[in-house]
Amino acid sequence: MGNMHHSVSGWDTTGAILLLGWAVAMWAAVAVLAVASRRNVRPWVFQGAAGVIGIGVVGQIGHLQEHIAQAAYWIGHPNAKPWMTPWGEGLAKGYGQIDKAHPSLGMEILHLIGNFIFLAGIAGVVLITNRARQTRARKWGKMGLWMQGIHGLEHVVLTASVALGATRAIGLSTWFGTLSVGPGLWTYRIWWHTLANLVGSVIFGLAVYHLWQERATVRATFMAGADADLDTVKEPVRARVSRPVPDPAGVV
Repeated sequence: MGNMHHSVSGWDTTGAILLLGWAVAMWAAVAVLAVASRRNVRPWVFQGAAGVIGIGVVGQIGHLQEHIAQAAYWIGHPNAKPWMTPWGEGLAKGYGQIDKAHPSLGMEILHLIGNFIFLAGIAGVVLITNRARQTRARKWGKMGLWMQGIHGLEHVVLTASVALGATRAIGLSTWFGTLSVGPGLWTYRIWWHTLANLVGSVIFGLAVYHLWQERATVRATFMAGADADLDTVKEPVRARVSRPVPDPAGVV
């Protein structure tokens, strides 16, 4: 969704490589944390998952502003071709070098990577609440994981269809390639992805908000001796509540 130029600078290539490295590093971290969280309680998993979430928030802010900028441009130019910010277009040109025969491939790869950085951040919420299964943070995190997982799959299909030689990207946001190229297709796709990212960002934001509110409970599940779920962590509290408290006269 942008006007692609043929000239590619060194900054375009470097930025594209660094963004790809960012996504790969996040998913490598998610894999390590997922394996570690299945074993005994490891306090460092809490810090690691929190780091993934924080980096995911930063990545999604950048990703979302690109879609908001495209929607804002559309409001002033509803019949024009989709617009991309200079940095977005530069990154797309960097990825476009993979196959210059398909000019839109770079843009598809850029949005694919952006969505997988977002997805990794949400996965971090699910990982950090693995032993706090009754928290609101986990419920919102799982909702976000499902939604963004479907959205990520949409971008996989869009990117793969262009890479395999389709004349136009095939996916829900192009009505499976049946929409003719023009303002109708551009409008539908711009708003489809903008709204999907807005809704996903709100869900992610609520998950992070509740995680902050419940951080003491979640952190407790990573303390030495904590068992597999939140109920075990709450057990000592229940025990103290149920224990008889003597009155001042010494009579129970």
